[in-house]
Amino acid sequence: MSRYFTDEHEWVDVEGETATVGITDYAQEQLGDIVFVETPEVGAELGQGDDAAVVESVKAASDVYAAVSGTVVEVNEALEDEPALVNSSAEEDGWFFRLTLSDTDELGDLMDEKAYKAFVADL
Repeated sequence: MSRYFTDEHEWVDVEGETATVGITDYAQEQLGDIVFVETPEVGAELGQGDDAAVVESVKAASDVYAAVSGTVVEVNEALEDEPALVNSSAEEDGWFFRLTLSDTDELGDLMDEKAYKAFVADL
């Protein structure tokens, strides 16, 4: 499995043709206590950079973008009852949705972990 990051603080785990998307620890720390997550509909067609989900905290609401293009095949239903999973496990159990990749070339637009850490260090 390969992990990629966006400059909007989403992470993407890619396994075969499936990508799992969530927000980074850095993003959840900036947002504070997460109180609501709206995920996309299963079957939704997303283009790279499209609004895909919404995360709301006690501080603010923020859009989550599609890091890559594809069709949503699964959403993390646990977030409906327990949005705080994003705070406690942002880069594992707090994932938002999975999609089938439609253009693997888009992964080249994303950062690896080392590049992302350097990006965050400069913020």
